[in-house]
Amino acid sequence: MVTPTPEPHTITALRERYGERYRWLLLLSVMVGTMASIMSSTIINVAIPDMSQHFTLGQERAQWVTSGFMAAMTVSMLTTPWLLARYGYRRTYSGCMWLLMAGGVAGGFANHFPLVLAARVAEGLAAGVVQPIPAIIILRAFEPNEQGRASGIFGMGVVLAPAIGPSIGGLLVDGFGWRSIFFMVVPFCIASLWLAQRFVPGTAPGGGAANTQGAGLDWRGLLLATVGTLCLLNGLVDLQGGTVASAASLLGGAALALLLFVWLQRRTLKRRLRRPDEGTDPLMNLSLFADRRFAMGSIVAFIYGIALFGSTYLLPVYMQMGLGLSPSYVGSILLPAGLVLAVTIAIVGRLADRQPTHRLVSIGLVLLAASFAFMFTIDLRRPSHIIPLLVSWAILGRIGLGFILPSLNIGAMRGLERTHIPQGSSVINFLRMLGGAAGVSLCGIVLEWRVAAHGFRLDTANPSPERLAAFDETFGLLAAICALAIVAAWRLRAERTTD
Repeated sequence: MVTPTPEPHTITALRERYGERYRWLLLLSVMVGTMASIMSSTIINVAIPDMSQHFTLGQERAQWVTSGFMAAMTVSMLTTPWLLARYGYRRTYSGCMWLLMAGGVAGGFANHFPLVLAARVAEGLAAGVVQPIPAIIILRAFEPNEQGRASGIFGMGVVLAPAIGPSIGGLLVDGFGWRSIFFMVVPFCIASLWLAQRFVPGTAPGGGAANTQGAGLDWRGLLLATVGTLCLLNGLVDLQGGTVASAASLLGGAALALLLFVWLQRRTLKRRLRRPDEGTDPLMNLSLFADRRFAMGSIVAFIYGIALFGSTYLLPVYMQMGLGLSPSYVGSILLPAGLVLAVTIAIVGRLADRQPTHRLVSIGLVLLAASFAFMFTIDLRRPSHIIPLLVSWAILGRIGLGFILPSLNIGAMRGLERTHIPQGSSVINFLRMLGGAAGVSLCGIVLEWRVAAHGFRLDTANPSPERLAAFDETFGLLAAICALAIVAAWRLRAERTTD
């Protein structure tokens, strides 16, 4: 009896060709592309002042370069499972890298701001589809006792992108202008395409062949998710600088879109179960939330997104407008924390293979909450203590993040059936990014409210204890949000079985 030869582009065939090292080569392949997508989201911030001057933009229009990317990335994450089932890992991943590179080149050569904005939206769409893929790969290609280590190594590589990106970006803008920022993703995309052609399997999740004639995309669900996300983001912005009526109408529209989305997803799932060979798959399989660990992990991911992105916005603002430090000084203060984060992720990744998820995530949330709560110890009357305390609390918070990052996604999805892993990864990433977008606006709203309550304005000079009190109260809100997430994190523990 002749043993059938596996298809040349399956994980099994590629593992036979490259041996035991294959799974690490596969992880490297998706890591490079993910680094490119994350770098494209963060590095643009250093180019916004030059770009605003070139196109004579106001702050509100210039901000859409970032907001358009974030909105496109958040929504497109929900399409990843459908794209993988229909086109397979390699075609989906490579297509995203081509789109990301095309967006970078088009943005770099654009002479009109609408073209720059369109290029950023294209980059955001590609980045959103790519980001759930690594968690799916890790759960598929690695044994359970190696998944934490793989997640830690991947996380360590990925966090270096936003840590190093702005520094390199600043040098590029000074030397070659704002257009060079767009071209920076090109070499990463070329490298990822070369790696994908060799190491990323052409199959769909589960090992079967991709089915281009399979279920159609849930366009109605995608439209509702897009409308709801845009209404939420714009409504939160209007709470800061718009009218109460416009903010209320936009947030009401977001709530209505959410209700319609949930109703449509339940209806689509029921129809799909009755007729498996017809119709479309739901964009978000709500039955996943029946798994307690996944439901609790989703709550933690959303709240974690609020705290992570909110603090990323709040810390530099606090140092510059609250303490009067220069932007370059702020960067040097945060650099040690970024390096500590990379090391912590690598260490905790190994622990995640032996320690229960709920314990690691809870420890991380406690440390993150403490780093926010301890900000009240910084006192303008003791100037010699300010910098050491800032560095200490920033490092403490990044250690907390290092405990959460390698553990959350993998632990939340370990209870799901293997066929549901792509859906689970896209949902958790979507909720984390949605929480992040809301967190930035929430911190801005609360900060302006507390500053006004203390009788000051952010655009005035001269740091004062009253202004620091407004920042301390905003940090206190983030600490309370992290404390709330600990309740959900503790329920990530398994039901009297192995975690």
